Amino acid sequence: MWRNRLLASAAVLAMAALSACGGKPKTEAAAAPTPVEAVLVAAPGASGSVGGAGALERRREMALSFRIPGVLTAMKVEAGDRVSAGQLVAAIDPAGVDARQQQTVADLERARRDLERDKTLFEKGFVARQRIDDRASALKAAQAAYDAARFDRRWASLVSPVSGVVLTRQAQAGEVVAAGQVVARVADLSSPLILRLPLPARDAARVLVGDAAQVTVEELGDQTLSARVTRIGQAADTRTGAINVEIEISAPPPNLRSGQVAHATLAVRAAPTAGTAYARIPAEAVLEASGQRAFVLRYDGGKARRTAVTFGGFDGDDALVSGLPGGTRVITAGAGFVADGEAVRVIDPKALAAPAGR
Repeated sequence: MWRNRLLASAAVLAMAALSACGGKPKTEAAAAPTPVEAVLVAAPGASGSVGGAGALERRREMALSFRIPGVLTAMKVEAGDRVSAGQLVAAIDPAGVDARQQQTVADLERARRDLERDKTLFEKGFVARQRIDDRASALKAAQAAYDAARFDRRWASLVSPVSGVVLTRQAQAGEVVAAGQVVARVADLSSPLILRLPLPARDAARVLVGDAAQVTVEELGDQTLSARVTRIGQAADTRTGAINVEIEISAPPPNLRSGQVAHATLAVRAAPTAGTAYARIPAEAVLEASGQRAFVLRYDGGKARRTAVTFGGFDGDDALVSGLPGGTRVITAGAGFVADGEAVRVIDPKALAAPAGR
């Protein structure tokens, strides 16, 4: 991108050079200062911006499934339906768990009878103490089996844990569903609408919780939504290396829905460095970069001064350098056409590109 900017700026500077000649004799034109562009050096730690896109979602979205397998006998909701906490969503045929519960009831009653009978015999000296201990253990096992069967019976009916909206329905009545198979997804509408933005680790390191963000959604046109960073992931994706940054929409409009694609821009600070405070300058201002050493041309009282700087690499369209005092102006467009000590004139390319008479 910055190479395209450099080419465009060079074209403007060429126009400026031609206008400076103005048809005058060549000897006079040769003495005219070379037109260049220059910018002030940004202070170390100056802010920038990063951005990306992701899907909107509610912070609390739940995938509902049965704990036990069975035949789905009822599916009470469709995608888009509003549901309240405790409302029936789906049900499976309870015949299997009912039979198992009845079996555990019979086993529990038999274990109790066996224990009571052996207690009577123990008091009369007809059985050993070990027999009583075995019966007590068998009673506990029967009670545990009964409790588990009763718990499974409760899972024959699936209810919504929150008041919200059904996002998707993923099964039909009559299907055989496995334990843990998702049959519906429900979103809690009282939870915030968030955007989980995958950012490269380098950019995520420049973001802090509480940073402001601007979010746009294509369906909303030019409307910009205010947001803030609420969480930063602590693990990178094993495939892409990206880190999720969670952005919470401050006041989402009612027509904004989970699943819509949103674009976010975050104001961030400069990229972290290993102890060196780097300033940011346009990448086209850097000359002869090699390792950590590079050169720039300072604008100093109408002259171009070649100056060595410490080079910290590129960050987007900017270069990170150190060794320039605050307020220094460095030559950007035109730097490749002037020499150290040559007379230069800083121009405004926008003014040159404007139609005459304005």
